[in-house]
Amino acid sequence: MADWLTLVPALVAIVIVLWRKEVILALLLSLCSSELLIYFFSGGAVDPSLAVNGSINTLERIVAVTGDADNARILMFSLLVGGLLAYMRDSGGVSATVEMLVRKGVAKTPRQAGFLTFFISSVTFIESNLSSLTAGISSRGLFDRFKMSRARLAYIIDSTSAPICIIILLNGWGAYILGLLSNYSLGENAVSVLIGTIPLNFYALFALSAVLYTIITGRVHGPLRRAEQQLHTLSQHTEIDVPPSHPSFMLVPLFTLVAAMLGFMMMTGDGQLVAGSGSKSVLYATTLACLVAYSMMLFSRRFKHQQLVDIGFKGMSELLPLVTIVLLSLSLGSSLKLLGTGTFIASIVNENLPLILIPALLFLAGGLISVTTGTSWGTFAILIPIGMPMVELLGLPPSLVLAAILSGGVFGDHCSPISDSTAVSSVASGCDLLEHVKTQLPYSLVCGALALIAFIIAGALMI
Repeated sequence: MADWLTLVPALVAIVIVLWRKEVILALLLSLCSSELLIYFFSGGAVDPSLAVNGSINTLERIVAVTGDADNARILMFSLLVGGLLAYMRDSGGVSATVEMLVRKGVAKTPRQAGFLTFFISSVTFIESNLSSLTAGISSRGLFDRFKMSRARLAYIIDSTSAPICIIILLNGWGAYILGLLSNYSLGENAVSVLIGTIPLNFYALFALSAVLYTIITGRVHGPLRRAEQQLHTLSQHTEIDVPPSHPSFMLVPLFTLVAAMLGFMMMTGDGQLVAGSGSKSVLYATTLACLVAYSMMLFSRRFKHQQLVDIGFKGMSELLPLVTIVLLSLSLGSSLKLLGTGTFIASIVNENLPLILIPALLFLAGGLISVTTGTSWGTFAILIPIGMPMVELLGLPPSLVLAAILSGGVFGDHCSPISDSTAVSSVASGCDLLEHVKTQLPYSLVCGALALIAFIIAGALMI
């Protein structure tokens, strides 16, 4: 019976996200229940002091997690990237870059307009919402000119941004996942595991293939085809308008981030990129990119120091919910590891479930959690502490298990009407939210079904 009780925290997290659709509350209550069980199993009395001691232990668990250097670096990065995004946006660099690309006249046909949208969404891989906003706002006029619906535009940018971010990984997505992996001994470097997910991230690969099929052939299907026939656009489009300045205000910090990330990975890995420290590299690179963006804006004499400080802190405040999710997820992973939840789940799976089905089941679980919560990152935070102990104890391929979790999270995100990426894509493209959900859903379901089959086949071949 005691072994079965170790499942309670995981069940609490899943029930809360399905019922309340709140990831932070789910993680917090799950952490509290885990600490209560640890206190009880260690001989604590079942009396009114149980709740008090469990609550105190919960706070101490969070404090202990922040005491780890790698965890602290991930939390600092999560704040700094908010400031960097704000600098690039408020400087007018994003607007200027978009204007420059459009002015070059690289979109003379519907197909070229689609490829330009795909290209812009891909090169702004630093953050999925930035990718959607940049590509959507820059392509509205082009899609109107070539009589393509805003629903098609919303589909292209939404189904490109998250998949490209989860495949390229030189961004917040990669750092966030590295942070979640930091508590586990997977038999190889966490960066190697993350790189190994790229060819196995089947949903992301199928989603990008579907987008390229739509762009190249010009064919659309299902509700999206009806939207094309109606050419539905909103009479009033929501614009996110920052006056353009110069493309360098975006491109220079962006190139600094990418180059510095690679450079610091080489430096911390003694010349080997894969052996580098992801948490150190992303923190150092983001700090340097923030400094470059700050200096460029200050020396432009359009911004004063206090204005830049305010912009930076405003950008950081926008990511505070994300930082909270990271902190609670790291704490939950540490607590569940001590409680032995993963060990028990792994023993059940080992005895009662064919190992080859584990990746497919994790993909389905990720999709279910993500579609009901609207957050792929929250899904990663819940499933990685459950899936990684299976890797440690059952000898499963870490990259395949992680890829299944990542694919499931993005798949559910694309199907969810409450996802922030769905809302941002609708705003950026000027498409009605419900129309975007309705027109994208058939594509997401087809790609999800293909991904499920692929994970079953990969499980049979690799496990």
